[in-house]
Amino acid sequence: MSITRFVEYIDHEKKYSPYTISAYQNDLSEFKEFCKTEFNTSKIEDVPYSLIRSWIVDRVESGLTNRTINRKISSLKSYYNFLLRTKQISESPLRKHQALKSEKRVNVPFSEKEIREVLMGFEHDDDFESLRDKLIIELLYTTGMRRAELIELRDESVDLSQRIVKVVGKRNKERQIPLLESVVGTIQKYIALKGEMFPEADHLFVTIKGKKIYPNLVYRTINDYFGKVSLKVKKSPHVVRHSFATHLLSEGADLNSVKELLGHSSLASTQVYTHSNLKDLKSMYNKAHPRGNKNY
Repeated sequence: MSITRFVEYIDHEKKYSPYTISAYQNDLSEFKEFCKTEFNTSKIEDVPYSLIRSWIVDRVESGLTNRTINRKISSLKSYYNFLLRTKQISESPLRKHQALKSEKRVNVPFSEKEIREVLMGFEHDDDFESLRDKLIIELLYTTGMRRAELIELRDESVDLSQRIVKVVGKRNKERQIPLLESVVGTIQKYIALKGEMFPEADHLFVTIKGKKIYPNLVYRTINDYFGKVSLKVKKSPHVVRHSFATHLLSEGADLNSVKELLGHSSLASTQVYTHSNLKDLKSMYNKAHPRGNKNY
């Protein structure tokens, strides 16, 4: 019952995304199943840290990365904090837990050349799936929206007269992102074709069967198309979002403006993209600083 109440809390009060809620539910169910199998108890509301530590060891031995395990522990922490807040427990078993050490992962953005090559590959394709996939890539790259935000777009989210797309982000916060003229053309073609094939579909992006697209379809789209032009290890929707921010900042965009476009709540989240400009920054520094001048 407490898990059900917790899920209702993060859904209705915290306004977490459906994907985050699903991840929390899966993590808690996984932990509960472990407790039942290994310790013959299904009551996870009040367990000692030693039991949680056994679960962590089991997860490590199963081959999960420390980053993934830390994310699962974060789900448990949120759950126990909820129990504390609702006075169902007096202290959290994770109060002294320290996160497992994990390497800091740096996503390398796609180059402008790679983006251009992928989009050029659609020049002579006008079937439904090709047009949809092209628009998925164009919108992710020219708006920087998240994968979950893209999936939830509806036809009315796009205002072609104003050249904007309305995106509902984390915590149900809505923001408006400008649309480039080239993307508007693709949207018009896609919506017209989708209207002919699936007149009842209310989401902007649908499968070949007219159903709302799903996370793995978006991931597979990016991975497959960019796999043809890029040797980068990581090819995902988030890397496209990363490329959007990096390219804007490289061209001199204001950090706060990029923050608003990305839907970040603080500049700290946006600043992770500035490291990609280090090469340009070094070049400018060496040219501008007096000691960088050979004639100094």
